[in-house]
Amino acid sequence: MTTQTIQELDIVEIKRLLPHRYPFLLVDRVIEITPGQSAKGYKNLTANEQFFEGHFPFKPIMPGVLMVEALAQMACLAMLTKEEFKHKLGVFTGIEGIKFRQMVVPGDRLDLEVELIKLKGPIGKIKGIAKVGDKVACEGEISFAMIEKEQ
Repeated sequence: MTTQTIQELDIVEIKRLLPHRYPFLLVDRVIEITPGQSAKGYKNLTANEQFFEGHFPFKPIMPGVLMVEALAQMACLAMLTKEEFKHKLGVFTGIEGIKFRQMVVPGDRLDLEVELIKLKGPIGKIKGIAKVGDKVACEGEISFAMIEKEQ
């Protein structure tokens, strides 16, 4: 069976797949997904983002941990579009080699790209990269588990 690329997911579809909601939903649009393999999308950042209020208010920057969370959400979207994981919940199990290379500020568009490195049953690892324009803001590896949702 070949894996088909899904071209785009809007915010309505993203909210159908992810349990996250404002202010913790950190993906605005997915521009391309290969289910269970890779995904590309973005988060538009405005001065109204709640975290900018308290994270260096006189020089607001996006917290690095939220960039990692945005990459994790993008990875989760890639996995949730894979048939065997459609009704699961993706959770962090680890992060490795995360590097922060560029500040992300109000007005930026954070481009998110993830690619599966390995998958063994419901446990996997992705390589993620977040960019603003052509500059890398954050990159590293994220491990995850696809678990049952509690009813």
